[in-house]
Amino acid sequence: MGTEAAAVEAITGVEMLIMAGVFVVASAVGYFLISRVPSLIHTPLMSMTNALSAVTILGGILLFSKEVGTIELVLGAVALVAASFNLFGGYMVSHRMLKMFKTKKALS
Repeated sequence: MGTEAAAVEAITGVEMLIMAGVFVVASAVGYFLISRVPSLIHTPLMSMTNALSAVTILGGILLFSKEVGTIELVLGAVALVAASFNLFGGYMVSHRMLKMFKTKKALS
């Protein structure tokens, strides 16, 4: 059996531009939707964004499993750091908010 070299497809400039456009539009839509959320449902929404950050982290890890260029590696690293910060920060905020609802007796 002969060994075959795996073909690595590089992301073209057009594809990168489309991905950047999707990112910008998704960021703008997300910002406008989140800014209009009442404080009553903020904690459940925070839990959902934590789950989305976990998916982003998995996507970044999968990106590092392939042979990609420098730009993709840098963007993947930035995505991993930002999603990790959001994930752990979100859990800390949710934990602190849920702790506010416990009684003094339950905290002891």
